[in-house]
Amino acid sequence: MRVTREGHLHQLTWLPRIFPVNCYLIEEEQELTLIDAGMSYSLQGILSQAAKLGKPLTRIILTHGHMDHVGALDALKKQVPEAKVYISERDAALLAGDRSLRAGELQTPIKGSVPAKIVTRPDILLHDGDSIGSLTAFSTPGHTPGSMSFQDRRSGAMIVGDAFQTFRATAVSGKKVAWFPFPAMATWSPEQALVSAYRLIDLAPTVLAVGHGDLLIAPVEAMKRAAAEAEGQVKGGERVHG
Repeated sequence: MRVTREGHLHQLTWLPRIFPVNCYLIEEEQELTLIDAGMSYSLQGILSQAAKLGKPLTRIILTHGHMDHVGALDALKKQVPEAKVYISERDAALLAGDRSLRAGELQTPIKGSVPAKIVTRPDILLHDGDSIGSLTAFSTPGHTPGSMSFQDRRSGAMIVGDAFQTFRATAVSGKKVAWFPFPAMATWSPEQALVSAYRLIDLAPTVLAVGHGDLLIAPVEAMKRAAAEAEGQVKGGERVHG
């Protein structure tokens, strides 16, 4: 496991050169918040880094319900039962294995690896604008219907799950990247992902922290270029197949 620190944010990365999977520990004054729970093999690394920081892990926030972001959740909850689990109200259904679509949503099948055996249920359902410690939650649907991003009000750093990737290239969810197309293949709606990308750009993050790839410092110009590329794909009618 590789650890990269940027201010209050600690990026934990497994398989960084092959198939990077990231989780994030956010330091608060008295406690720690984990964003995403990686794969099943991420458990010990998360616990080890939390122990090194010397603060209790009190929150587990999930950006969305795909398995590579929730894989260690059950085991982690057993180790830290007092930690509260947060996910968007919409993606709580995905966490429970329910791929069904709601009325008013784009009726395109939800893609990606949806959990089949996760038993942990969220303690708190999140909505746009909610505050969690030093973080503000923003609804950024596209990769999944209920994907959320979280901005640290102290620093401006933004943790976006799979709304963007930075591995191999900086790209909006739904835009295929050579040699690492998997986030695109698991994207429910490239059109909504693009709308969410522009929302994230407008929030002017100082750091872009993604589910797959390195931290990007001062990312706005790179995000704009990625959004322009994705917009060309969407307007050109290219469809992303998973």
